[in-house]
Amino acid sequence: MTLLQAIVLAVVQGLTEFLPISSTAHLVLLPRFFAWEDPGLTYDVTLHAGTLLALLVYFARTWMAMLLSVVSGRAAELKALGGVEQPRRLLTFVALATIPAALAGYWLETYAETVFRAPRLVAAALLLVALVMWLADQMPALVKNLGKIGLADAATVGVAQAVAIVPGVSRAGITIAAGMFRGLERKTAAHFSFLLATPIIAGASMHKAAEISLQGLPAKVSLQELAVGFVVSALAGMAAIHFLLRFLQRHTLKIFVAYRVVLAIIIVVFELLRSQTT
Repeated sequence: MTLLQAIVLAVVQGLTEFLPISSTAHLVLLPRFFAWEDPGLTYDVTLHAGTLLALLVYFARTWMAMLLSVVSGRAAELKALGGVEQPRRLLTFVALATIPAALAGYWLETYAETVFRAPRLVAAALLLVALVMWLADQMPALVKNLGKIGLADAATVGVAQAVAIVPGVSRAGITIAAGMFRGLERKTAAHFSFLLATPIIAGASMHKAAEISLQGLPAKVSLQELAVGFVVSALAGMAAIHFLLRFLQRHTLKIFVAYRVVLAIIIVVFELLRSQTT
């Protein structure tokens, strides 16, 4: 892997992890399109660590408010700190909504890294969730903010997040759509989606890091490439989070729906052409 490839993959990871267009689909397919060698597990974990840092930095005040709420009853001060109502209640819902995805990751990890990565399955997932997102955009009353999220809302979004183990689904895409089906404002649905992503990405990164500690660092990825990937993915991730939260204040998901459809068509055409030449 060259330094340029490392930067490109880091930018793609940082942007697509938080935009509703599927980061896994892009990272699986990009090396296939350009015939790049798979950078391996170590680099993948590094990129996810970068996006985790983006989440922790961007929502630091919210996480601090939620965690402090466990040991403090100063609701007014904590709301001012994190910008959210009832931070302890919100933390409880984040924890509960994380369980389905954690179970899916535990039971389906092998399939997610092999069978589910078939390009045509990725294309189908892109199209299916594009339809789901389009339908979510038709919901008439998107009025709930973070303070109005209930147990049923959190459970629905949590189950949706579990489906994101299939490449092409997009954690952001399916969870934002699920939140909108429950009446959450678009920006609120994205905000809750990002909070849910934090423990999932952290858990997955620690799990993979444990595997790396047993295998050692691969020779094909240098420390410079790892450092660049970490920093670039973190910066791109923060930019994507900021952009999407502002974008959804005034716009719908239509542009992302269209992007997913076009990407799915490109994947199918590419695979058909590739099958004819082999």
